[in-house]
Amino acid sequence: MYRRIFVPVDGSAVSKLARDHALALAQTQRGRLRFLHVVDESLGLSRADIVAVDMSGLLRRLWESGEKTVGEAASLARRKKVKADTSLLQIRGRHVSDVILAEAKKWRADLIVMGTHGRQGLNHLLLGSDAERVLQETPVPLLLVREAHMKSRAKKRARKSR
Repeated sequence: MYRRIFVPVDGSAVSKLARDHALALAQTQRGRLRFLHVVDESLGLSRADIVAVDMSGLLRRLWESGEKTVGEAASLARRKKVKADTSLLQIRGRHVSDVILAEAKKWRADLIVMGTHGRQGLNHLLLGSDAERVLQETPVPLLLVREAHMKSRAKKRARKSR
């Protein structure tokens, strides 16, 4: 049913959990994966802040981290015999969610799988949620993997090991 599964990854624990869910789905559905990592040049700073600070070293490290993230995802897919490719984009002045939606559409994704940190309150207000924006705009099914799910699994494992 899901032949083309699009997976935005950022290297966080919840992103890796979403990646693993996508890999399992791709195995059972004989699907193909595309892993996307987005480097946002603005980092949430104003134009004046960006001009005042030399960000080249930081952006280079973010790019290298992104290469590592998509590389690890592609390597894991190969080990599991799942077809996968990667995309690494550097943006400025756009929402990451808009890039995710545009790339998923361009790739003709059947499903988007992504992690969500489940921020609430002030954190959600200040940081926003790319997952929420994708949810509101996506024309294809979206599987959101929550960090809370990961934490509850860890607690269960801890209880069992006692």
